[in-house]
This record gives sequence, structure tokens and C-alpha cells, in this order.
Amino acid sequence: MSASPTAAPGSATPAQLRSTLAAAFLGWMFDGMEMGLFPLIARPALLEMQQAHGLSLNDAFVGLWMGRVTAAFLLGAALGGVVFGWLGDRFGRVKAMAWSIACYSVFTGLIFFATEPWHLGAFRFIAALGMGGEWALGVALVMEVWPENKRPLMAGVIGAAANVGYVIIGLVGLAFKVTTDTWRWVAVVGAAPAVLTFGVMLFVPESQKWHASTHAATGKPARANPLREIFGPNLWRTTLIAIALSSVALIGTWGSVQWLPLWADKLAGAANPYAKAYAQIASAAGAVIACLIGAWACDLVGRRLTYCLLSLGSLGLCAWLFRGIDAYGVPFLALTFAVGGVTAMFYGWLPLYLPELFPTRVRATGQGLAFNSGRILAAVGALQMGALMQTFHGSYAQAGAVISLVYAVGLVIVWFAPETKGQPLPE
Repeated sequence: MSASPTAAPGSATPAQLRSTLAAAFLGWMFDGMEMGLFPLIARPALLEMQQAHGLSLNDAFVGLWMGRVTAAFLLGAALGGVVFGWLGDRFGRVKAMAWSIACYSVFTGLIFFATEPWHLGAFRFIAALGMGGEWALGVALVMEVWPENKRPLMAGVIGAAANVGYVIIGLVGLAFKVTTDTWRWVAVVGAAPAVLTFGVMLFVPESQKWHASTHAATGKPARANPLREIFGPNLWRTTLIAIALSSVALIGTWGSVQWLPLWADKLAGAANPYAKAYAQIASAAGAVIACLIGAWACDLVGRRLTYCLLSLGSLGLCAWLFRGIDAYGVPFLALTFAVGGVTAMFYGWLPLYLPELFPTRVRATGQGLAFNSGRILAAVGALQMGALMQTFHGSYAQAGAVISLVYAVGLVIVWFAPETKGQPLPE
């Protein structure tokens, strides 16, 4: 199988533009399904494993292993961002994206066979390799093929894609009661995106920008060392700033916001097994809308001011939710919608901003490493959330209130970043 002819900005046909966007959108949407799947099944799965080992049921155990599995996922995603980003810069965006989708689909489906908490961590780690790579590759491909004036819209669409996936997996949770007896069948849904790889390889055009940047006159790939360049004298400061900006968003999401379905499940109790699905849908629905608004606002008022306002909004709303709500109900879901929205706006901002920091020849590696290195620090945040759950005797609210203070850091570090509004992608 081989991809369609290469496509360049301005010269790509409407069909090529649509197929490129569709591949990136679906790849990241299914990625969102995979990410949203675990918070939906984590508590029932871990409670079942407690029962199987004759342990008394408690959320401190759930929190501990949720933190460990989330950390394993984030570390895998960080490594995958580098590995698949390098593959994308070396062999092309399209081929590497197809490989990444196949990786995360197969290993998410294998969660069905997990019988120990560490099995969950191992399968999530390997699946995350593909998830971490898909984001960088999809963003690079779309930004290089679509015209410059469409970049904010494309960033918003891609940012919203993962949250559409969260909504879908939340609807699955409503249609199919996720309990200690049924959670394995939900994991099987994670294998479905594997079929997308065939469409990507057959119908998606390769980026002409990548082709021109990395191929010599002979048509063979030119030798390059993207990792050495992004940490070289011209880009090392940019790379570190990109990592820091990504880290704030990712620590906030994975250290606290991702735990909202588990908190909802605990607050509602066994009488309402659908509570976690409603919380998932509320958070993701807010995020879909917010990602589109975030990219638009970023282009309107500038990259740095938008990021600062997002940090301020996330800090305030998380404090309200974690410190002001103590029961499941409409106020909980309304604030979950708002928190899910404002904290997800970063994921409309990042696809627009990160590609503007790196030249074409190292773009997939640079933005992949920046976004996914943030996941390494987010893994620390997830582990701390698990440790705080132990300290606070299973309280999701108290632990989340502490971790979400990370948004205060974003208020400061963004002012050390370059403003790129109105500038073309660097060649």
C-alpha cells in the first residue's frame, strides 16, 4: 500500500485537503476514545481486582493504582511522541501516523485480558506509544498541507477531535452499564480504530513541505538528526519553553480533571452506575466547544495573552469545583462542563502554537517531544494525585484541589515564550 501523491499548501486539491483533515481528526478522535475509556472502566476494574484478591474495597487503593496506570500511560505517550515523531520526520507523516493508530488500537483492546493492576499499566504504556505519536503527526500533516489562513480553524478542529472521542466513549458508558462484571467488554471497543490505518495509507496525501524539506535531488531521504537540532544552539530555548507550556496543561488535565468520572462514581454510589458516564460527557462536551473557541481566541488576541487567560480561568474554576462541591448532581455536572471546557482550550491552543515554533524538517519531532515531554511531568502529577488520595483518605476533591494549583505556574511562564501571531510557519 502507498499513500496518495504529495500535497502542498495552496496546491492540494479539495479532496486531498479533506482526506488529510479527516485522517488527523479521526486519528485524534479515536485517540480521545482510548484516553477516555480508562477513566470510565478504571474504578470498576480495580474494584474487581481487589475482590479477586480478597481485599476490602476502598478508593485509596483505586486512587493509588489509577495514579500508577496514568503515570505509565503518560510516560509511554512521551516516549511515543519522540519515537513516532522521529519516524514521521524520517519516513513521512502518513506512514508513521498509520503505524501509531495500529499501535494504540491493538494494545487498548488487549486490556480485556488484564487480571492484575500492573497488567493495566503495561497495556496502557504500550498503547500510549501510539497515542503520543499520533498527535504530533496529525498536527504536522494538517498544518503543512492546509493554507496558512486556515491554521487557527484547523487547530480548533483537531483540538476538539479528542473530546468528540471522549463524548463517544461516554455515550458507550450510558448505553452499556460499566460495572465490575462488564468493564472488559468496553475495553474491546478500543481495538476498533485499527481499521483506520488502511484508509490512512491508501487515501491520505503526504506533505509536500516534508518531502521538499527532507529529500535530496535524488529523491532519497536526506540524513538528519532532528533531536540534535531541536536541542541545538538555535532551538534549545524554544524547545524548553514549549515543554513547559505543554506541561502545565497536561498536569492539570491528567493530575485532576481526568479523575472527575471516578469522583462522580464515588459521589453517586452503586445506585447510579451511569454517573461516571454523565461526568465524562459533560466534561468532553464542554471541551469540544472550548477547543474551537480557544484556537479562534488565540488568533484574535495573541498566543501569550490567550494562554494566560486560560491558566487564570482553569485555576479559578478548578478551585470552585474541588473546594465548593461535595455531592453529585446538576451543580457538579455544570461545573464539570465548565472545567472540562476551559482546561481543554489548551488543546486548541497547542496545535496552533507548537508548529509555529519549529522548522519543517524537525517539526514532528519538536512538537511531539514538547507535547509529550509535558506528559512526563504530568506522570509525576498523576502519581502525586495517587499519593494525595492516600494522604486525604480517598478524597478526590482535596487531592484535585492541590494538583490544579499548577495552573498558577502557567500565568508566569507564558511571558517567556515568543509571540507568533500573524507569522508563517518557519521553513
